[in-house]
Amino acid sequence: MRSIVRTLPIFMLVLVLLAACGGAATETDTEAVPEDTAVTEAQPAAEQTTDEALANLAAMKADVVANYAEIVYTSYQDAYDTAVTLQAALQEFVANPSEETHQAAKEAWLAAREPYGQTEVYRFYGGPIDDEDGPEGLINAWPLDESYVDYVAGAPDAGIIDNVAEYPEINAELLESLNEVGAEENISTGYHAIEFLLWGQDLSADGNGDRSYTDYIEAENAERRGQYLLAAADLLVGHLGEMVAAWEPDVNDNYRAEFLAQPDDAIQKMLTGMGVLSKSELAGERMFVAYNNQDQEDEHSCFSDNTHRDIITNAQGIVNVYTGSYTRVDGTVVSGPSLADLVGELDADLAAEMNALADAALASTQSIYVSFDQAIVVADQRPAVLESVNALQDQGDKVAEVAGLLGVAINTDLPE
Repeated sequence: MRSIVRTLPIFMLVLVLLAACGGAATETDTEAVPEDTAVTEAQPAAEQTTDEALANLAAMKADVVANYAEIVYTSYQDAYDTAVTLQAALQEFVANPSEETHQAAKEAWLAAREPYGQTEVYRFYGGPIDDEDGPEGLINAWPLDESYVDYVAGAPDAGIIDNVAEYPEINAELLESLNEVGAEENISTGYHAIEFLLWGQDLSADGNGDRSYTDYIEAENAERRGQYLLAAADLLVGHLGEMVAAWEPDVNDNYRAEFLAQPDDAIQKMLTGMGVLSKSELAGERMFVAYNNQDQEDEHSCFSDNTHRDIITNAQGIVNVYTGSYTRVDGTVVSGPSLADLVGELDADLAAEMNALADAALASTQSIYVSFDQAIVVADQRPAVLESVNALQDQGDKVAEVAGLLGVAINTDLPE
């Protein structure tokens, strides 16, 4: 396949030159070239080879798309499984609040973020996570206004939890109905609502929140706080389960089946997810805004100070898609034909440039000072954040070049 695909640009160039030099024969051309010469017999052979190259290129694209779909499925399965583990830890914590069960719940939350962060690259193209009915805003919306959920400094009666009169019963249906009502930051569900309920408000300049487990025993509305935590966990598990089902293999009528049926469209979507996440969402919304404002309230995971891992796992997700490889939570690797392989077949120079930028962008996120709320304010640490922003933006631009090579156009701006 490799040698056949490599002939494609040559044959396309031949066809272009034929057209430019009068490849459509005139009456004079016909007279100048006898019908029984080898020239007229060789042309169909060239066309057949070009057709074969095109067919093999199409087959390779289909293989790349199929491998992507499997990576999406397994990474969402990991996100779901770790969310189930988190749910169990939260149930144990609420049933038996202690320093030990509280710490176990926080560790389970951190572990659950690792696979989910790598799935963020499957967004921005109207897939099941963020189409008009998608649950992304219920799973990972941020920044969260803490006072919408629970008490904060200076407002001991704030939040849904403390509003017994208006919300006498806390359950999953209530929380879902209240998400982002009135303002985008009025977030009532998802990872970050759970994060806030575990860590509490972050009032430290160089540390995370310090909510005590006693908030679930002695504090006002302790029982409601536990009910809220478990309802949010139920929603998280349910919504991630929807993503697993959407990408499950061997199902005739789910999103995966539709995705596989249109390889060229799928390639465009894959590149769109990579380009938008790299250039606009991660480099811009998640990093430069916080860098520019020098405000920890703009961090993705400010309550736990886990933003550095959010950034790294997002960048890793982009690499996963490009290289066609994903390392599961249990250490096994899902891999196969990739965009990197495809680009390498068609343009070795562009492939080398994209590979270098992908390596540099990921390495730049790994070099940012921990914690991120210090990296954006400490003078000698800030340049590394800006360097990473620039590397991710350059990567996004290169993804757009890759799209052009593969015959599709993408927009790396955030969808409106």
